[in-house]
Amino acid sequence: MGVKKRFAVIEHTADIGIVAYGSDLKEAFANAAYGFFSLITEPRRIRASLEREVEVRAEDLEGLIVAWLGEFIYLFDVEQLLFKKFVIEELSETHLKATVHGEKVDLQRHRLKLGIKAVTRHQLSVVARDGVEARVIFDI
Repeated sequence: MGVKKRFAVIEHTADIGIVAYGSDLKEAFANAAYGFFSLITEPRRIRASLEREVEVRAEDLEGLIVAWLGEFIYLFDVEQLLFKKFVIEELSETHLKATVHGEKVDLQRHRLKLGIKAVTRHQLSVVARDGVEARVIFDI
């Protein structure tokens, strides 16, 4: 049995995106966050030395994934935090609560690849189809 793919990168004119996969919504949202940080740096170089609670709300699943990933843009831009492990405790169509694990940027170990400015709603989708697929395009 092969390893399941967590996410795939989507090339997009002047932007970049991911399609995150999961057997359920929690796994797809966790893989979307992992894919997001994979665009910024190499996740295997991130140590899970600090823990942060993340809680977001939105009107629907698409808005929820925008809020979820947008929170990571904020934490990276303002606090210089990178994450690699995402434990989602609660997830409904309008609310997500998780504990995430990572560390502050250390330029000795983290080669920063891309600057992500925003999560867009362009081609945004969260679809249950033989598991769950979440498609997200980022403004870089």
